[in-house]
Amino acid sequence: MPALSFRQGAFPRYACPDHVRPTVLPLHFPPSVDPAPAQASSSPCVRACRIGVDGLCGGCLRSRDEIARWSRMDEGERRRMMDGELADRERERFAFLACLPERARLRAALYPLRQPPAGEGWNRSELEDLFPPAAVPAEAAVLVGLVPRGDAGTQVLLTRRTDALRHHGGQVSFPGGRVEAHDAGVLAAALRESGEEIALDAAQVAPLGYLDPLLTVSGFRVTPVVAAIDPAYVPRPDPGEVADVFEVPFGFLMAAANLRQIEVEYNGRPRSLLEYDWPGQRIWGATAAILYNLRRRLEEGA
Repeated sequence: MPALSFRQGAFPRYACPDHVRPTVLPLHFPPSVDPAPAQASSSPCVRACRIGVDGLCGGCLRSRDEIARWSRMDEGERRRMMDGELADRERERFAFLACLPERARLRAALYPLRQPPAGEGWNRSELEDLFPPAAVPAEAAVLVGLVPRGDAGTQVLLTRRTDALRHHGGQVSFPGGRVEAHDAGVLAAALRESGEEIALDAAQVAPLGYLDPLLTVSGFRVTPVVAAIDPAYVPRPDPGEVADVFEVPFGFLMAAANLRQIEVEYNGRPRSLLEYDWPGQRIWGATAAILYNLRRRLEEGA
């Protein structure tokens, strides 16, 4: 999901000379994290339901028996299990998560996994002339993977799409794609697509939460899933979809000075796009906008 256009005037004009970059762009997002609605009972379900070979659900880490008994537990029992045994299982399964220094800030800034964000997309007004008023975008999800690399710092996992692809060929993107009817939700779709595109096993992904959904000019409402990725993961890209898998330092992408605005002609008028310069790669459009949204949420949640 790499390409996204912004209407002229969404940002201050910028001629894009080398080494001159704006530090703040005037996009407006919803409040950092809306409070979760009141629930009748606590549940660890994040709609990534799949029982693994260990007998546990890949999303909530409960066994079949525990899932069956959940409705018969009182609220105290549920809370004790979530805060005790399920939390212990998460620490054991995702031991690499403890190596991600940003994990507490991220969880405070993101929508919780049990509550995927609603709304049309934070950039709907920027694409108003490209979307008919009654248009219903297709649902899609991408995985914003953060890899803890010790002394090298946290890295962001990105892909470059195969040049021959009909849509967005050769562009940098996050792994992901359309939410299919058999997917339990956006998290399940992001995990499935990541497995198909770059052979990322769900057991090597520790989901943290959601960013704001956004619209793309190709007609998708994209929900980004932020997750930690096991540094032992070895990419095996599907050559039919992915030409390259690479990492960029999280600190570089979260630094305001490294993001810039460019102007392009699209559909008969000049439009503004976001772009990062990284050696050998152009990170722009929806991918850059998702990273900008992550940066702003972290800033607002600080």
